[in-house]
Amino acid sequence: MKQPDAPLKGVLKRDLGLLDAVGVGLGAVIGAGLFVVTGVAAGVAGPAFLLGLFMAGLAASCNGLSSAQLAATYPQAGGTYEYGYRVLNPWLGFSAGWMFLASKLSAGGVVALGFGTYLAALVPGIPPRGAAVAATLLLMAANYWGIKKAGKLNLLIVGLTLAALLYFILAGIPSFTPANLRPFAPQGWQGIARAAALLFFAFTGYARIATLGEEVRDPRTTIPRAVIITLLSSVLLYAAVALVAVAGVGADALSRSSSPLSEAARAFSLPGVLLVVGIGATTAMLGVLLSQLLGISRMLYAMARRRDLPALLERVHPRHQVPHIGIFLSGGIIMLLSLFGSLEFIISAASFTILLYYSITNLAALRMQRQHKLYPNWIPLLGLLFCLALAASLSLKTIGAGLALLAAGLLLRLLLRPLMQAR
Repeated sequence: MKQPDAPLKGVLKRDLGLLDAVGVGLGAVIGAGLFVVTGVAAGVAGPAFLLGLFMAGLAASCNGLSSAQLAATYPQAGGTYEYGYRVLNPWLGFSAGWMFLASKLSAGGVVALGFGTYLAALVPGIPPRGAAVAATLLLMAANYWGIKKAGKLNLLIVGLTLAALLYFILAGIPSFTPANLRPFAPQGWQGIARAAALLFFAFTGYARIATLGEEVRDPRTTIPRAVIITLLSSVLLYAAVALVAVAGVGADALSRSSSPLSEAARAFSLPGVLLVVGIGATTAMLGVLLSQLLGISRMLYAMARRRDLPALLERVHPRHQVPHIGIFLSGGIIMLLSLFGSLEFIISAASFTILLYYSITNLAALRMQRQHKLYPNWIPLLGLLFCLALAASLSLKTIGAGLALLAAGLLLRLLLRPLMQAR
């Protein structure tokens, strides 16, 4: 049953246009999925992982359109946390917010350290952990000075990543060898389905646009357009990069490498491709880290506004109109994790948390009032079915870790929410 809306006290500045919103989505999507998971997918499906890529893109598009129509109708910070509250019930809303924070904070430490590692490979002598902390501080500052400045920095980072990937695609065309695409599907449809499941998680960053819905101008028009543009361009970019990589060196070579694009780049004849790939991987990690800081700080703000977290996190800077306390807290946690190690238990539950988050998104989209819906019900229904099918394919260890993490959050809410409401 729909719950009464809580009063929205904080005021964030609507300063993101369509280009900024697309940049946020691309910055969140183009990361480890493209630079790492393509090799793993090639190992389980052979060259046919390209079909798995399009299947994953279709599933992600259903989830993305569910997020888009919800964000267009309820353009507040918090994404699925907010939709769960408004359309379903507070416990489901809290579940979405809790899982988002747990997984993204822990992943933030991994991404920050990933950036430091890539940068150290480009510039020997730079300590990876020091670079991770410096990058986090830089991005915290960009966040603090306003969403517009953070958006512009994000566009610069995404632009560099896209330029590197486009050069990789052009460099790979002369090395295109059709024989490397045979046998096309050595593991049949089962391998293609496994590749689709792996690649699905590479597209999930588009929801960051919805999490920042309170800072997007003309959200009912801008957010759906931004989500669609992000997903279409991401699928096409992933497909082009993956095609030239697998046709250049073969699926076996990609699957054996922890850095499959670098493996492919070594076989390309144009000069500097390996260096360009390294730069692209570095900027991609930086873009993902920026998008995570944006999303986490806004989720902290949204949950504090409904007293699922301490009210201190609801504070908005009077000049810059950003949730500055949330920015400092999220950045501080990410720096600590990058220095001392991430929470392996939470990372192991990440697949489950993502699927739970999007399952709640699709449920909320199905329960929306008819006059607010932008798309037919089969879209969120297909998205929900795909999430459930993926959840069923996870290991019992992953499911158990995810359920334990969820139970811990629900228990904390039960015990602490009365205290936070009283203040």
